[in-house]
This record gives sequence, structure tokens and C-alpha cells, in this order.
Amino acid sequence: MTPDSPDAIDLHSPELYLNRELSQLEFNFRVLAQARDPRVPLLERLKYLCISCTNLDEFFEIRAATVRTAQQFGGPLPPDGIAPTRALELIHDKAAALVEDQYRYWNETLRPELNDAGIRILGREAWNAKQKRWLHKYFLEELLPVLSPLGLDPVHPFPRILNKSLNVVVVLEGKDAFGRHGGMAIVRAPRSLPRIIKLPSEVSGGEHDFVLLSAVLTAFVDDLFIGMKVKGAYQFRVTRNSELFVDEEEVENLASALKDELASRGFRPAVRLEIAEHCPKPILNILLQNFGLTENAVYRINGPVNLNRVTQVYDLVNRPELKFRPFRQLPAELDEDTPFKSIRGGDVLLHHPYQSFQSVLDLLASAANDPDVLAIKQTLYRTGKDSKIIDHLITAARNGKDVTVVVELRARFDEEANIRLADQLQEAGVQVMYGVVGYKTHAKMMLIVRREGKKLQRYVHLGTGNYHAGTARLYTDIGLMTADPDIAADVHDIFHQLSGLAPKIKLRKLLQSPFTLHKGLLKKIEQEAKNARAGKGGHIIAKMNAINEPHVIRALYEASQDGAKIELIVRGACCLRPGVPGVSDNITVRSVIGRFLEHSRVYWFANGGKPEIFCSSADWMERNLLRRVETCFPIEDPALARRVFDEELGNYLSDNLNAWQLREDGSYDRVSPTEGEMPYSAQGALLAKLCG
Repeated sequence: MTPDSPDAIDLHSPELYLNRELSQLEFNFRVLAQARDPRVPLLERLKYLCISCTNLDEFFEIRAATVRTAQQFGGPLPPDGIAPTRALELIHDKAAALVEDQYRYWNETLRPELNDAGIRILGREAWNAKQKRWLHKYFLEELLPVLSPLGLDPVHPFPRILNKSLNVVVVLEGKDAFGRHGGMAIVRAPRSLPRIIKLPSEVSGGEHDFVLLSAVLTAFVDDLFIGMKVKGAYQFRVTRNSELFVDEEEVENLASALKDELASRGFRPAVRLEIAEHCPKPILNILLQNFGLTENAVYRINGPVNLNRVTQVYDLVNRPELKFRPFRQLPAELDEDTPFKSIRGGDVLLHHPYQSFQSVLDLLASAANDPDVLAIKQTLYRTGKDSKIIDHLITAARNGKDVTVVVELRARFDEEANIRLADQLQEAGVQVMYGVVGYKTHAKMMLIVRREGKKLQRYVHLGTGNYHAGTARLYTDIGLMTADPDIAADVHDIFHQLSGLAPKIKLRKLLQSPFTLHKGLLKKIEQEAKNARAGKGGHIIAKMNAINEPHVIRALYEASQDGAKIELIVRGACCLRPGVPGVSDNITVRSVIGRFLEHSRVYWFANGGKPEIFCSSADWMERNLLRRVETCFPIEDPALARRVFDEELGNYLSDNLNAWQLREDGSYDRVSPTEGEMPYSAQGALLAKLCG
């Protein structure tokens, strides 16, 4: 793939693009590598293993489901040119390898290490007589009354199986009370049942002994079929397409339409079947037929089919020495009584989770109770349960302020929660909007309007992450509080655009999807290419979650061909292929996987010696740049710009402990300290610097 000259290269060639789905699966191999890392505390390693499993669930619910839909109904090929049927084959092969790695690590390494540490997840083969008696009694008293086994015959067709629920298929022999001959039955485990059962210490002899629900069900399933002989019991789990399909232009009430879709989400078409490793082929074929699946959707499991449920052990075991050390989040440097005065005095930067999200809550609480505040406008994408954000917005409305909230009802897997909070806000007198038809509102914005003397002053918070106190302790994100009149005016105009039917607006400092961000990025990339051609050292450094937008990728290829240096820090899926001779020689891509989920989006352009740095809610993906409402905001204060560069870019380019380098073929190599180089963790350095 080495051309004679750059002019001979077709930058649309599928060979220059990595497949998005396969790249996303590669990310989960890197997450699994964290579970294998002996430097990571034991219970945190358990958590990483479970995260890799949960990520794989979502991958099948969304990404693999999307490919399967394309296979059924057609559509344009992705930039990599891989047709859906072939893509599903490749997905199966890579996902099967990941599943095999997950369970091998669980069975051969992690579970034995947990056992050595006094945390035992006991399989049926390990139960002693006392434990078995207790578990049998538990089954009879706590489980059997809520189980409803269903024999399969012409009168009892195959039942509806809920997405990702635990089930057992049972093979029976003999006759039941009505003289019906045995065959097959399905035992469904209701969601109300605990998936992890803690054994009392007086029964187990240990303080932290656990049994999986699936083991108890298969061990005592005979009690559900008295008079018949159980020939086999095999746990299984089906994963279904979880994308919601609502024609927004055809519905009068989006919330009502989403409620209808949510009711059926758990029973949408199947995309994956996980089944016990020893399940006989005839039984498997029956399941496949009922779920409308083929062999390339089957994953045979050597262990619990819902391994991600073991993550509950993390919270059930109080062993601080087996977890990451707690850290102290620092607040922003805001005046406790008058935060508005602090922000008027200069922009305030927040770097989560090292700095506390409480500063954002405090700002909103001050606004809610300040008699001089007239209006508050807010976007909400994900907030979490029992959010203080909601409490403060309701307080503000009850205190007579004009409160407007844009709630994105289509935030994936948070649709139901967002419908509830929208209803809650409306009942309190908050004006609630659901965004724009056809475009998810993913921007993170807060606008506060305050009367100060004879004029109105506007204050703004912009962020790369959600207004979610929980994830703000787990995700890295950047937030900016500012009273800059141009930025405040831009945010005001965007809210006006969202709330009304305003035309396109010309913003002063912000870039906005779906209007100016895509074009603005292309223009800035081209400027770096132009500077490189002129010998002015074109240079781009950008950090994001994923990149797949083909126009941006081609612009980066062209800039690389012109000699611009491009350094990308991409946590997850990356469709750009680095290191291709004559195309992307000057592009490097690294991924950093650490204690915190890397979530911030930061773009830096050398700009001919006058660097510009931006933070954004948008990744360089088609959906973010073309089909969502997003914001991208400059960091203009020189000290804050330097801080963002140092902490979010230079810092991560120096990581040699948790970084991975993307190769031309789409695989990743873990970065290690070179000879004489000191080990360096970007997140560790920030914990030391910002949290003491």
C-alpha cells in the first residue's frame, strides 16, 4: 500500500479506514488488560473485568445490532467498505476471542486470586454439605415461590425472553401430573431476584463467601419438576437490539412515543445468544430457531453467562486495601458567599474528577437562592439518580425565577429516567423542552442571568461532560465558568435557537454542531496543513473518545501529507489508520486506559505560533458533528490555556504506563518506559498535582 507519490493516493480508499465495530472491540481488550495488570488492586481488577463484559453487552445491543439491521435492510457501506454480512463474521470472531479471554482470566487467574484473598465465589463443586443445605433452604423459601417454569409443548409455546435476563433451559424425562411426557422447559429468573447471594459466615466459615444465582437455579432445578427427571439444565442469556426507533417528525408527543418504544425494548430482535458451554447441539438449535439467530451469534460460556453481575462483590466487600486509595477532590477557587464575583474576576477552570463537581452544584444553588438572579437555562443529557441539579432547578423555579431546561429524552439507556425528571421539572413550574427534531442535544451548557445594578450580567458554565455528580467522580472532564460577554451571548443565542424556531445564528466565539463545528474543524486542520507547507510547523494535538467522521479523517491525512504533525489521543474507536506510508506517516494515535474513564475532548492547533485550544462536548464522529447539538468553546485565558494543554495533552502524551499505541493494522501495543526512562502515569500525576 505504498504509492509512488501522494498525488496517486485515493484518500477515499477503504484500505485507509479501520472498521468502527472492530476498533470498538479492540478498546474492550484494553479494558480487559487493566483487569490483568498486577499493579491494579485486586477488587479494581474484578471491576475492570466486569466493565469489559458490560461494554460488550452494550456493543451488541447497539453497534452489532446496527450492523445486523444494515444486513437486513441495506444502506451505504461504511468508509472501510466492509459489507454487513462480512462485518458480522469479523465481529463474531473478535468478540469470541474477547469472551474466551474474559472467562479464561476469570477461571484461571482472578477467581483463584480472590479466593486466596478470602473472597470466594463458590461454584457447585465447592459447596460442602452445610452450605448446600443452607442454599437448598434458600432456594425453597426465597426463590421457588417467585419462579414460574414453563414446559414447552403445543399449548405452551416458547416464552418471551427479556433482554439480558438470566434463564435456564431444562431437559426433562418422564411424565408430569397430567400425564404429559417430558421434553423441555424454560425457567426465567425474575429481575427482582439477587444475582449474587452472600452466605452467612456461620454457614460458610468465611466472611466474604458468595454464590451466583445461576448456580443455585441449576443445582436445585429438580424441585421445580417433581416426579420428573432432569437430564440437563443449561443457563442462557439473549441480547437484543436496544436502539429505539421513533419517527420524530410523525409523532405529536415525543415523550409519549418514547414511552411506547421503551415498553417493547426488552423484546426487540435478538442479536446474541450466550449459552452454557456444555449445552447439547439439539437444544442450542431450538434456541437459535426461536430467537431467529444463526451460529455466528452464539457464544458458548465457560462460567456464568452474566459474569458482569459479579461486580456487586466490589460493593459487598469492605476491603480498602484491595481497592484504589481514596482521593480528596478539590473545590474550584470560588468565593463561598458570592461565586459570581469570583467568575467576574476571571474565568474558572474545573478539571474533574480531580476537582469537585460540587463547585458546579454550588454555583447553581447560589443562583437558585439569589434574589438578583432572574433566569437559569440548562441542558441535561444524563444526571443520575437523586440529582442535586434537579433539586436546585426546582428550588429556583419555586423562588420565582424563569427556569428553562432542555432535557434530551433520547439519551441512550437514560430515556426512561429523563422522561421522569422532565415530568418532575414540569410539575415544579420549570419550562421543559425536548430539543430539536432529528438532533440530540448533547451540549453541556448552563446560563445564569443576574441583575447587577442597572444592567443584566450573564454567567455561563460549559463542559465536556454531563451534569452528573456520579460520573464526575469517575470520568475525566473539563468545565469552564465564565462571564465573558461574547461566550455568554453565544450560549444565550443557542438556547434561543433550541427553544424557538430561530434561523441559523452567527456565533462570536463558540463553534456549534450541526452548523459550524464540522466546517470549523476542517478549516483549522487545513490551516495547519497550509502552515506546514509554508514551513511554519503545522501541528495538531487532539484528545477525544472516538473518531470516525470521514471528512475529518481525510483532512488529517492531507495535513499529514503536507508535513503537519498530528498527535491524537483517542480512548475508544478510531477509524483513522496511522502510519500508512505517504498518507499518515505524521499521525500517531494513542489510547489511555486508567483508573478514570477518559471523557474530555480537547483540541489544540499550533496556529503558526499563536496556539488555540478548545474544549468540546463533541467527539470527531459523524453523529456529534452532523446530527447533534454540540458546543466547542475556546480557553482564552493564557494561564488556563496552558493548564489545559499541560494537564490534558502534554501530560497524556508522556504516559508510558497506561497508554497504548495504535498500529497501522488496527491493533494496539502497550507503551512501556524505555531504558533509562522513568515510569509515568498521566492520571497518577494529576492526582498528585491536584489532589495532593
